[in-house]
Amino acid sequence: MIAPPGLRYTLFIIFAGFSLAAEPSHSTTHHSMFDQNLFIKCSNTAGVSGFEGDIRSVIENELAGCGRITRTQAGNLICEKPGPEGSPTVAIIAHMDEIGFMVQGITEDGFLLLVPLGGWWNHTLPSQRVTVITRDGKHIPGQIGTKPPHLLPEAQRKQVMPNESLFVDIGASSRSEVEALGIRPGCCIVPESDCRPLAIKHRWMGKAFDDRAGIYCLIRTMQSIRDSQLPCTVRAIATVQEEVGTRGARSLQGDQVPDIAIILEAPPADDTFGQSSVCRQGVLGKGVQVRLFDPTHITQPELADFVLRTAETHDIPCQPTVRRSGGTDAAAAYPDWHGIPAIVLGVPTRYIHSHNGIIDTRDLQATIELTVQLLRDIAAFKS
Repeated sequence: MIAPPGLRYTLFIIFAGFSLAAEPSHSTTHHSMFDQNLFIKCSNTAGVSGFEGDIRSVIENELAGCGRITRTQAGNLICEKPGPEGSPTVAIIAHMDEIGFMVQGITEDGFLLLVPLGGWWNHTLPSQRVTVITRDGKHIPGQIGTKPPHLLPEAQRKQVMPNESLFVDIGASSRSEVEALGIRPGCCIVPESDCRPLAIKHRWMGKAFDDRAGIYCLIRTMQSIRDSQLPCTVRAIATVQEEVGTRGARSLQGDQVPDIAIILEAPPADDTFGQSSVCRQGVLGKGVQVRLFDPTHITQPELADFVLRTAETHDIPCQPTVRRSGGTDAAAAYPDWHGIPAIVLGVPTRYIHSHNGIIDTRDLQATIELTVQLLRDIAAFKS
């Protein structure tokens, strides 16, 4: 049975971001140290919307010993660390899925037609490498193809190619050759991109930072508080299918529904060339975003003030943000979670929803630090 709003405090925290190897940030606490191997694993592991099995296994293995682990019918993974009886429940959430594609069909000459899973910007797609994953787990390399510009009318060369004009080329010459590899309609297609540090300190590049950065933060936060006595029950939740409509978050019901939600994400940075410098609120290296508004959710002022005060008190850099577009699992707060207070925290990320993003590890560290402080101080929040 779903508890009415206000009876308990439950904090949902959805993570996004990244960090550099063994690098201290604004404090020297254990949770601020970066686990490079885990970070790379979170980014590189396949898991497009609806096909989250591999990344879910990574999360489950890493959370072993951090609490009682269960899985919902929708596929969400929950790890709960109990607190004192009657204390608020704080749910830390990151979505598992990344954007990708599904095989729609196979042409007679061996090309794969596709449909997108999540919001792609088609400008970025032609010639990008991908991996087709068969139902028996084989990984087949390929690339996204389209008709070459040399064979297009001049007017079409300047147009964005629609999904119907894109295909995946695995090097095959016939449908039978493709089918012999185990590829069928319904197989998923994952971006191919290796996570790596850049030459500039603190900066990393890789795929699926939205929201594998959050998954990394979720894991590291739970590991860091494993032996701590906190004034709350902590419930880490890795959700499915956020990129196709926040479906995993909306499926949470009954006792899974929180009283307060803090959503951590990987919002688009606004500090690249050509963007206005008048109102930049997502600058790499300037701290965690504290989102006050987007078209899917309005943060209640009491919760916003509490989060901002916590950041100020503990000297954690943050960037208050109001966005004209976008959305996150916080959209589930109304009406699915009965209108509970919810807020989005995020690590600014350049080039989200493409094969490669870029983040700054200092923002990741700020996100983790703010999350831990909110868990410690949550008893001070009054809605």
